[in-house]
Amino acid sequence: MNVLVDICVVPMGVGVSVSEYVVECQRIFESADLSHEMHAYGTNVEGDWDKVMAAVKQCHEKMHEMGAPRVTSSMRVGTRVDREQSMQDKLQSVYDKLGPQF
Repeated sequence: MNVLVDICVVPMGVGVSVSEYVVECQRIFESADLSHEMHAYGTNVEGDWDKVMAAVKQCHEKMHEMGAPRVTSSMRVGTRVDREQSMQDKLQSVYDKLGPQF
């Protein structure tokens, strides 16, 4: 089953800046060959359910390996079985309705 996930993974106990941890999660999503797009407060990830969840697990493991004593994630998960739909499809649908000014 394909899944679209909006995920925010937060290492705790590592100070204020977490960009080095974000970089590692982006590398994990990339190496897992998952479609992903980072945004200001997380990442949208698209792909096979098991591959996406395995990558999320790897993000947690990597952050612990990097020294984070605690890691918390929040996710919104969406699935669809009536037709295929990508992240780009969802965005394009809204942009089309907004009109040419966008």
